[in-house]
Amino acid sequence: MAAQSLLSESALGWSIFTFILLIILAFCWVYIRKFQSRQESEVVSTITAICALSIALITSALLPVDIFLVSFMKYPNGTYKEWAANNQTRGQIEDTVLYGYYTLYSFILFCVFLWIPFVYFYYEERDDDNGNKCSQVKNALKYTVGFAIVCVVLLLIGAFVPLEAPPGQNSTQWDKVQYLFEELGSSHGLPALSFSISTLTLIGMLAVITYTAYGMSVLPLNLIKGTRSVVYERLENTEDIDDVEHQIEKLKSKCTDGRPLSSRDRHNLQELEGKLQVLRRRGRHLEIAERNCCTRVGSALRPLKILLGVFFILVALLFNVALFISNLDKALHSAGISSGFIIFGTNLTNPLNELLLALQPVFPLDYILITIITMYFVVTSMAGIRNMGIWFFWIRLYKIRPKKTRPQALLFLCMILLLIVLHTSYMIYSLAPQYVMYGSQKYLVQTPSAGPASGNATSDTTRICDAYAPEDQCTVTRSYLFLHKFWFFSTIYYFGNWAFIGAFLIGLVVSCCRGKKSVIEGEVEADDSDLSDDEYVH
Repeated sequence: MAAQSLLSESALGWSIFTFILLIILAFCWVYIRKFQSRQESEVVSTITAICALSIALITSALLPVDIFLVSFMKYPNGTYKEWAANNQTRGQIEDTVLYGYYTLYSFILFCVFLWIPFVYFYYEERDDDNGNKCSQVKNALKYTVGFAIVCVVLLLIGAFVPLEAPPGQNSTQWDKVQYLFEELGSSHGLPALSFSISTLTLIGMLAVITYTAYGMSVLPLNLIKGTRSVVYERLENTEDIDDVEHQIEKLKSKCTDGRPLSSRDRHNLQELEGKLQVLRRRGRHLEIAERNCCTRVGSALRPLKILLGVFFILVALLFNVALFISNLDKALHSAGISSGFIIFGTNLTNPLNELLLALQPVFPLDYILITIITMYFVVTSMAGIRNMGIWFFWIRLYKIRPKKTRPQALLFLCMILLLIVLHTSYMIYSLAPQYVMYGSQKYLVQTPSAGPASGNATSDTTRICDAYAPEDQCTVTRSYLFLHKFWFFSTIYYFGNWAFIGAFLIGLVVSCCRGKKSVIEGEVEADDSDLSDDEYVH
């Protein structure tokens, strides 16, 4: 009976994960196909982008499954279910999740250090080698080896960094060597993988501060403000065309008597002709947009977009308030920098953590909410990258535009999302620390019975699992163990959370000051060719 129950409970958790997996694969295919350039699209880059984006989203979906499985080991009254009463059985279930993290994190390392760099440099070398495939592959492998060396170095550092105090000064050299080998073999490679992933998570933290924080403000405000009227934009564009044509005629009139134009006038004429070309292309796109049924449907759904935008901005404010309270709690009640600002339990009321705990009795609302939170981070990150483009410090590398994004830009997009997803787990832990550690688990505490007639009698009281609970009564999620393997990373993440809050507030002010977006935002740029309009005309 217990084995049957174990099978049904595990099957339920992994069935949900499989369903989410299918949704993720469908979404990734649609998303990549929407943004990739029809002229420059290649099968290899498309498959790579879809797989990398799928791995990023699947990894983020594993956190709710992790929380679900540890929570389902217990009844609401705090006792273990029959199939989970054995420590060995609980260990096997958690090992399954751990192997899932191992597999997905290993795939992330493979994508970031081998697969994506190789495909990226392969396409970068395409134009220089005049179609010589062997030379392209050789040069791409040469650059990819550098990334592989960095990966190996990170794994070695993670394997050799001791997590416990080393032997004292009086120990023999053999004791120290023996201790090192015991450290290497005691955790089945977890520190090595965790150190490599944590290093990538630091880069992901920078991407979260840059893109996710901005996306949380720009996405809801764009929904609330909407786009400009296509009719008004066409009228304004027509007036601009007439004005530029008048200026061009005025410049050309200077050479009607055969005199050549000055170098300054020739330069101005060239700029005006380029501007006229862009305006005419813009006019063609506006004409298509006006006839497009999607534009009319979007106008009809305007009230729904406003409500959705208001909901998203409230969620963003809730996240940042919860993050602020969590960081304040760590600043006031943790042991400081040397401990990685880790606290046991929550000392200040965290609204998001309390909401998740309050939803526990109504299955499966808490799991639906934690899944929505995870996906919200990914969606806002995509919105941030979509609106900002891909930057390297102050240099803009690529733009993300519908049907016009180059293969290299899509690969960069997927790599950034992979790094963002790594940091998302820590962000969610910061938002709801107690829930991410233990889910909805409860445990029994024996307390003396009240009343004079009770004598030495005791009664069982149910409490929500926290760090003070007995070790055999509450099971910690595998995600938490990955997040807090090295204290110095936790310290950096703590200060990164403050930077995230600041970036969100700055992005909110910038988004509020900006006007409405064009209905053809991102479709027409000065560096586009006229041939790129063909994919819009048909």
